[in-house]
Amino acid sequence: MNNKKALIDVTYLLLIAMTAGAVLVLGAFVAAVVFHSEIYLTLPLLSRYEEGKIMGEIFHRFSYWAYFMSVVIVIYEIARYKVMQIDKIAILSALGSVGTLLLFSAVYTPKILEYQARGESAIDNSFEALHKASEIDFKMLLVMLIILFSRRAYLMAVKK
Repeated sequence: MNNKKALIDVTYLLLIAMTAGAVLVLGAFVAAVVFHSEIYLTLPLLSRYEEGKIMGEIFHRFSYWAYFMSVVIVIYEIARYKVMQIDKIAILSALGSVGTLLLFSAVYTPKILEYQARGESAIDNSFEALHKASEIDFKMLLVMLIILFSRRAYLMAVKK
């Protein structure tokens, strides 16, 4: 039974770390390359709108992972709560992680895709404000996941 619990704990930490890594890679590397494709291509083939459509599809696919991780975090943290292996930092960072995951995948990504479906003429100041808010949410998500990972790892080490 103890080995099963350890395996579940390690798997949970691995999933949190993978999600934080995905957020970091998507935000810092993928977006930087996609939105500056003219640097890497011989000719500037894509407009900013077309680059945005590519990123929109990438984030749409990431949303499936975000939904999955929201469920994983809720189930794991409820299980830890039932055996009193949780504290305020773990609760708040788990809630923050789930909240930002769901905000990004259920609100920002669909709204951005909706704007894009209307065509390039729909990209206006309200879209830019929505896009900026989604970037802030994504950065907050990374912070929440790092805090959750760190706190959960600490609690696992201290409360064997």
